[in-house]
Amino acid sequence: MRASCGLVIFLPKVLIMDECSKKLIIWDFDGVMADTEKLWLENRRQMINEKFGLNWDFDTTNKHLGGMSDKTKRLNMDKLGLTTDDEFWKESMARDMAVMAKGFEATPGTEDILNCREIKQCVATGGIYSKSVEKLKTIGFWGKYINDTNLFTADMVEHGKPEPELFLLAAAKMGELPETCVVIEDSLAGMTAGLRAGMTVIAYIGCEMNNNPENIKNIRALGVKHIFSTMAEIKDFLGIYKYRFDKI
Repeated sequence: MRASCGLVIFLPKVLIMDECSKKLIIWDFDGVMADTEKLWLENRRQMINEKFGLNWDFDTTNKHLGGMSDKTKRLNMDKLGLTTDDEFWKESMARDMAVMAKGFEATPGTEDILNCREIKQCVATGGIYSKSVEKLKTIGFWGKYINDTNLFTADMVEHGKPEPELFLLAAAKMGELPETCVVIEDSLAGMTAGLRAGMTVIAYIGCEMNNNPENIKNIRALGVKHIFSTMAEIKDFLGIYKYRFDKI
């Protein structure tokens, strides 16, 4: 019998922690650690409609921009013929900071996983460094679980999600191989990045914007097998995953 993060697991004596193939949890932030992806997308939606005279709804905005860094969002908008300048993105940042000043909460159950010390953990987010630090401070995670040594952001790589560069950087800096990493993501772009990096991907669909049949269908179409709507489910899965990885 072995106890892990509040779980009591009965194990064959031949299985020990060192034999576990997964050694690093890589967290996304927006839509995973906190239900914030919808906030930034709504800001982008409003600005796009104001600047270009469009009538994008939230689903359209999410389809084209969801789960991506602002750098990748800008490239995608260029492909759609929606060319923006630096002032557009400065304004978008200002609007995001105004929303952030109102505060938001961490996803329930997240700390139960972060408190598991048997496995390394880090954040790899599509946000830029300065904004990501402020988001982590807002929910009380900066300095408690995450700091300069285990925060990786989109401005640290050339190509953001859905390319795998950010996750590969995180794994390398944390001293682990891609195949030993588990990614917790909410967006299709982030899941695609995790898969391209050769990592195991967990789809978190606890946020309302992601918990619908169409999104779940798209997640499964990517080849993601592990789909959960609560952090408690993910915690249980990770407890099993660490010691009974032969069953997954």
